[in-house]
Amino acid sequence: MAINSESRPTTTEISYDIPIMTETSIPYLRKTKNSSQLIVNGKPFLMLAGELHNSSLSSANFMSTVWQNMKDANINTLLGSVTWEMIEPVEDQFDFSELDKVILGAREYDMHLVLLWFGSFKNALSTYVPRWVKKDVKRFPRVHVSEAGAVTRTQELLSPFCEAAWTADAKAFSALMTHLKDFDSKHSTVLMVQVENETGLLGDSRDRSSIANKLFKEPVPAHLITELQSLPTDELHPCFSKRHPHWSSLQPGKSTWKESFPVGPDADEAFMAYHISRYVNHVATAGKATYPIPFYTNVWLNFDDPKVLDLQGLPPIVGGGSSAGVYPSGGPVPHTFDIWKINTPALDFLAPDLYFHDYEEVCKQYTHAGQPLFIPEQRRDERGARRVWLAYGTYGAIGASPFGIDSLPAKDSPITKHYGLLNSMSSFILETQATRPEDIMGFFFDEKEDTAVEPKWERTFGDFTVTIERSFVFGKPGPGAGMVIHQGDGKFLLIGWGFQIVFSSPNPKSTFTGILYSEEKEVVDDGKGGKILKTGRVLNGDETRSGEFMIMPNEDPDYGGFPIAVTIPCRTMVAEVEAYSLFEEEENF
Repeated sequence: MAINSESRPTTTEISYDIPIMTETSIPYLRKTKNSSQLIVNGKPFLMLAGELHNSSLSSANFMSTVWQNMKDANINTLLGSVTWEMIEPVEDQFDFSELDKVILGAREYDMHLVLLWFGSFKNALSTYVPRWVKKDVKRFPRVHVSEAGAVTRTQELLSPFCEAAWTADAKAFSALMTHLKDFDSKHSTVLMVQVENETGLLGDSRDRSSIANKLFKEPVPAHLITELQSLPTDELHPCFSKRHPHWSSLQPGKSTWKESFPVGPDADEAFMAYHISRYVNHVATAGKATYPIPFYTNVWLNFDDPKVLDLQGLPPIVGGGSSAGVYPSGGPVPHTFDIWKINTPALDFLAPDLYFHDYEEVCKQYTHAGQPLFIPEQRRDERGARRVWLAYGTYGAIGASPFGIDSLPAKDSPITKHYGLLNSMSSFILETQATRPEDIMGFFFDEKEDTAVEPKWERTFGDFTVTIERSFVFGKPGPGAGMVIHQGDGKFLLIGWGFQIVFSSPNPKSTFTGILYSEEKEVVDDGKGGKILKTGRVLNGDETRSGEFMIMPNEDPDYGGFPIAVTIPCRTMVAEVEAYSLFEEEENF
């Protein structure tokens, strides 16, 4: 049966069926209540992803050594690059033979792929273009940057103003998507494609070439100002509005870049964002016309204040940079988000590469205006793995993808445990993401010694306020991560470990709130290709601190030398708990 807050089964087994959709056979994004979900073979699909090292997918033979390890790590989707230089080594001569072998290898292991198109741009450079593009500077001119002493230097970056370059890139990308349609549309091995990689310009805030200088002196294209001014204030990205509060007073077709973006290098950055996004859209449009699976591009993030970074002793520069040109000028960072969204209708969303920033703040920034959240690159360590619960839970992510995943053995990877539990509960998560996003939240607790300020995770669901704390132990508190799903009528599904749940009532007339009943749950097959929750142990006493709070313990709780083993180790890491409140009259006292 489907989850329904009005009707609950009273048996010890609960089944949640995901409706099968048959609108199309190729992967696509389907709108949900406040975002979108990825639909694969007619069903919602939760990408438990990992990104390969840059060169891994270039060799099917190498990948034959990788597939099983990725499967063992509970990964169901791998991100890997397909490069312009490999598929079109000679102009108009395309070779997809190696890619085909890679796709066949993925199918053998029931693995999906997200292909990263390293065409004109990869990490703000053009190192993946074919040799015939690299050597023909007259046909494919470069960007020029200004260095100290008024020295102009040629950058290994194709000019975003070069129509010949975007036309050649678009032709190659169209050929790739045409081939994928022919080779894979009946299998949906490839779920999505990333168009280019971390675009922008390093070394300067804008291109200093003659064509760039000429265009920079011209007014901002009228359509950009008109479209930005037509957006309601709450639909403009908050980071854009904060930087440019005067936007409504500009004149379409007359205001210059410096008049429109007067603060520091903002004019240079907006100018580059406008032209790079147009270039990317030319490429994406050519591919979309051939095989319209979901497209996105990723973002090398910036920071305004290094205090927002999660550095753990590393230098601030690893956070991306605080000025345009230190981070790629013109990429789809939060304050250029609106320019990119206007200029790239062929992209379905923009996706942040998230390593050292405040994880939740970036999730908020890149779910703006209801766009789906996908994190194509993030940390692969335990600190990174814990945070995916926040992405999948609170922000309804379609996927998160730790980078460099193929050089980490599954037995040593934190991802293995996290993804294993997420995979077992994916149908429950997907149903709630789609229909009741307000009833699910994710959270995490880092190692106590690495936590300057203890996070406060709290939300009111219906008649109960849920406060999530680090799990109680007599010794050293451990890390934790998980998810809470409100099922209605005071029932909650708890997933994860290293935390505890305290219930309270937002109603001031309540005189007591506590735990009515709690059960350990085991995920089992229902014999029909789905999952059901079967009751294991009935939990009370020490496991609920005698009704004070519901504990979801770690695997190895620290007793701190206390001779009585009060806290049990976690087992299934899934539980169901029902809360209740009392409302007493004066005569009850």
